[in-house]
Amino acid sequence: MESLLSSWGMIIVLVGLFALMYFLMIRPRQKQQREHEEMDKELRAGDRVITTAGIYGQIESLAEETVLLKLESGATMRVARASIVGKQGGTESRPESF
Repeated sequence: MESLLSSWGMIIVLVGLFALMYFLMIRPRQKQQREHEEMDKELRAGDRVITTAGIYGQIESLAEETVLLKLESGATMRVARASIVGKQGGTESRPESF
């Protein structure tokens, strides 16, 4: 009888640890991934974005897997669409840029 109780106790502890891992690690990552996918769908030409490498640019054109960015210097750069982490925040209005 005592070993049965300790077995149930171990099962409860394991279920609790799994639930804790789910709510602290898995669920937030899924939410972050959903938000990134939504942002990716909303990208349009003319949007100012930042890449995972920290490169700021303005979207010139979009393809299925890539984005053509125009940099401040006037150069263009093709990057993977998945490497865009977000749109530039704030209302930066620099007349000499882009």
